Amino acid sequence: MQPIISHEVPRCLLTASQEFNDYDYCLPHLLDQDEEYKQYFIDARDKGRYVIMDNSLHELGKAYNHQRLLHWVKELEPDEFIVPDVWMQCGQTAAQAKYWRQFEYPENTKITAVIQGKDKNDAYLCANLLANLGYSKLCVSYGATWYNEFFPHTNPDMGKALGRVRFVQGLLALDHLKDVNFHLLGCSIPQEFGWYDNNPRIESIDTSNPVMAALENIEYKTHGLNNKPKANMNDHFDIKFEDIQYGSVLYNVNMFRKINGFSPYPDNTGQH
Repeated sequence: MQPIISHEVPRCLLTASQEFNDYDYCLPHLLDQDEEYKQYFIDARDKGRYVIMDNSLHELGKAYNHQRLLHWVKELEPDEFIVPDVWMQCGQTAAQAKYWRQFEYPENTKITAVIQGKDKNDAYLCANLLANLGYSKLCVSYGATWYNEFFPHTNPDMGKALGRVRFVQGLLALDHLKDVNFHLLGCSIPQEFGWYDNNPRIESIDTSNPVMAALENIEYKTHGLNNKPKANMNDHFDIKFEDIQYGSVLYNVNMFRKINGFSPYPDNTGQH
C-alpha cells in the first residue's frame, strides 16, 4: 500500500493537477486571497475529490487566522484538517492541538496535528502528547533544523531527509503510537519517500518539489535530486501557463513516483 500523493501547483495548473494528484492539498489563506483558487476547491469538493486542508504555517510563518480557519473547515468540509502548530515549539503546539479539539467539525472531517520540537527528544515528547490528546494521525515536517544534527551529512539537504527518515522510523517503532498513522509534509529531496519501504502507516504526503524543480528547468535524474530546488510556491503562484515547461512538470511528477517505487499514475481520481 502506498501513500496518497499531492503536489502543490501554481494557480494555472490547478485543474491540470488532477491528472497526477491523488488528492488536493488546500492552503486556507489562498481561499480568502484568490477567487479562482477558492472556486477550484469548492468544485473539487462538489466532485467528491479528497481534500486535506493545511493551516498555512509554512507559507505565512504562523498559522492562518483562527476564525477564518474555522470558517473554511465548515464551508469546505475537508476530509482532513491540520490544526495550527507553532514552528519547532513542542509545548505551544500541544496547547494549540488541545485548544482545537474543543470545536465541532463536519462529520467527515478528521483533525490531524503536526509534531514540533526544538530537538528529537522534544519532538518525540510532542508526538506522545498529541497522541494522548486523541490524535490518530500526525504530520511530520521536512524542515526541522535538528534533522541535520540527528543525521549529520556533508550535503545538508541529504542530511535533512535522512534525519527525518530516522525520526519517523523511531515513531513507527514506538508501541504506544502503534495506532497512529502519519502524513509527511514536504521534502528536501524527492527520493526520501522511497526510504520508508511503503510502510502502510504513512498514509499521505504532499510536496511541490517536482513542480518547483520543473519551474527551474530541472528534470529529475534517475536517483532523484542532490539538492532542494530554490523555487517556492509563494513566488510562483501567479506564473502563467505559457511560462511553464509543462512537459517537465509531467516528467518530474511521474519520475517522482518511479524513483520512490510508487505506481506510475494516481491509484484513483482523487475521489471517495
